[in-house]
Amino acid sequence: MRRVVCPGSFDPIHNGHVEVITRAAGLFDEVVVAVSTNYAKKYRFTLEERLEITGEVLAHLPGVTVEFMGHGLLAEFCRERGAAAIVKGLRSSHDLDYELPMATMNRQLTGVETVYLPGESSFLHLSSTLLKEVAALGGDISAYVPGTVLDRLARPAAS
Repeated sequence: MRRVVCPGSFDPIHNGHVEVITRAAGLFDEVVVAVSTNYAKKYRFTLEERLEITGEVLAHLPGVTVEFMGHGLLAEFCRERGAAAIVKGLRSSHDLDYELPMATMNRQLTGVETVYLPGESSFLHLSSTLLKEVAALGGDISAYVPGTVLDRLARPAAS
């Protein structure tokens, strides 16, 4: 069985994420979506909400599970799960420039490879940060996020 990990903070998950995860599920036997916490980021949703929303959005995909990544290294998470690779979506060459050093470090730490999937052109401009900002200012993001996310963004933020 070929298991891979798709990591991200998913605050919130958007259609670009879903598209990459769906493609990964078609290529590999099992996809573990690892919801991470980056302490340098300001989150709209709590960890529990991000896990719940991501799980709801991806529930229809066979072979896809959603887990909290924990507080350690992604490479160690992959080793503990027996993952053959990390799958990352790329929107631009800037993403590759950012991701390549991490991919090299992960491979050197535990031998886990990184597989890049180019994002669908209609989603290349999406980022969770941009979508949160547009939604907060009253913009319509319904074409870019699953309905579950749209509903959750309409609720007051947890304090």
